[in-house]
Amino acid sequence: MTELLTSAQMRAIEQAAIASGSVTGLTLMERAGQGVVDAILKEWPELALTAHKAVVLCGPGNNGGDGFVVARLLKQRGWEVEVFLYGDPEKLPPDARANYKRWGELGAVLPCEDDTFDGAFPTDDPPSIVVDALLGTGLTRPFLSFRHLSMLLNTCQSQWKTRRIGPRVVAVDVPSGLCADSGKWLGDDQPLDFANVANLTVSFHAKKLGHVLANGPQCCGKTVVADIGLRHAMEASHVLSVEHGSQPNFLTKRAIQHKYTHGHALILSGPSGKTGAARLAARAALRVGAGLVTLGTAHDALFENAAQLTAIMLTEIDGVEALTETLKDSRINALCIGPGFGVERAGAVLPVLLAAKRPTVLDADALTALSQDEGLFAALHPGCVLTPHAGEFKRLFPDLTAKLDAPATTGPAYSKLDATREAAKRAGCVVLFKGPDTVIAAPDGRATVNAAVYERAAPWLATAGSGDVLAGIITGLLARGFSPHRAAETGAWLHTEAARSFGPGLIAEDLPEELPKVFRQLGL
Repeated sequence: MTELLTSAQMRAIEQAAIASGSVTGLTLMERAGQGVVDAILKEWPELALTAHKAVVLCGPGNNGGDGFVVARLLKQRGWEVEVFLYGDPEKLPPDARANYKRWGELGAVLPCEDDTFDGAFPTDDPPSIVVDALLGTGLTRPFLSFRHLSMLLNTCQSQWKTRRIGPRVVAVDVPSGLCADSGKWLGDDQPLDFANVANLTVSFHAKKLGHVLANGPQCCGKTVVADIGLRHAMEASHVLSVEHGSQPNFLTKRAIQHKYTHGHALILSGPSGKTGAARLAARAALRVGAGLVTLGTAHDALFENAAQLTAIMLTEIDGVEALTETLKDSRINALCIGPGFGVERAGAVLPVLLAAKRPTVLDADALTALSQDEGLFAALHPGCVLTPHAGEFKRLFPDLTAKLDAPATTGPAYSKLDATREAAKRAGCVVLFKGPDTVIAAPDGRATVNAAVYERAAPWLATAGSGDVLAGIITGLLARGFSPHRAAETGAWLHTEAARSFGPGLIAEDLPEELPKVFRQLGL
């Protein structure tokens, strides 16, 4: 797994490395500037062939210091470089001021003000690169106006993205104005288009949460990480991400095991005419490796389900008594309720299901039933996994949604990670908050971000039934003995990989059938 850090955690890592005497702040700044230049030339190798023109926008902190290094290194390659500084050079931090002086030996530093560019670069001789080193990860207040500059960067990025003309915008660590901890834009002066802020963002040591949450992926364009030599530094506490997740080799089945070794999942089906969602979940649970899967179905839907199932077993469950009887089989070790089940029906059987204290996935209608009954919510236990999308999360946790949706005025802003952690603590179980930036959190604060963004983007998952498949994958992993948090994070990762493996044209039925291909790619 790759690390996702907050801005405070990144500062702690840097400070620990400097305090240990293994590196200086100036050395880290030099490595950061070199990392940006290397990333530019790797992304656009044609720029390495001849000298070009660059505009470097530096801010009043160490992010600006990185910008001065970038300017100097490009100048040494023969580029024509203009440097602009927002703020008083006398107030720069020591390392940034040292690099300001080093640049001063090569060229001028011009003031960067709201109307510096008057909305455009010269059309007859535009720069090839605009480097945004203004505000970086330490931003805690709105991006002070800069309306002309904001419009300028939007125009540059948009022209390059659509017509391959004009400057390319490169952000140092994060685009200026983006909260590095939440992916939100600070203040009311929002970009004209979140997709037109930067073409390339170069982060250092590790990605930050803001690169993958909320508007971050749209704002950052392509995001790369430059190694600045902190791998052996004392680590601060961090969040783990499966955004570029490692191969989950623990999915392997051993030859000496049998079907009951891998568990028996029970998935409850909706009434006649609404059974498809549960069948999708059941198929996914079986494909992900559960030893046995039974679909619990009402009498009126029995033949409807039987006509479309073979390897998945059926049992008739009409009401609380039948469910109680079914659960007497202790070999049933994972449960799923919600997909197509009906809110009223879910409310009636949830007390029995939760009283069984077995690993349980609650999705769709079961989540709505929970939101309507405080007693049911109180009956949740540590073996549960809640899988809400944004609307369901709002019904369950309206106050957390209000905080999450509130305009971000100061940083670090309240994030989806914060909201999911609070929700998990309140529910006393794992919460998987769906979206391109899916967040999985446990009551003890452990959290994972499965970001289906950048090169892992899977827009084809926006199709009816894909959430039902995810619920089934998680249920199957619970049956196999995975802890709730591991089942949820692994399930989210596999769900994304299956969608990416299939590609355009995906419908929900394709997802379970794509899992064997994903497993083969993992070498299982």
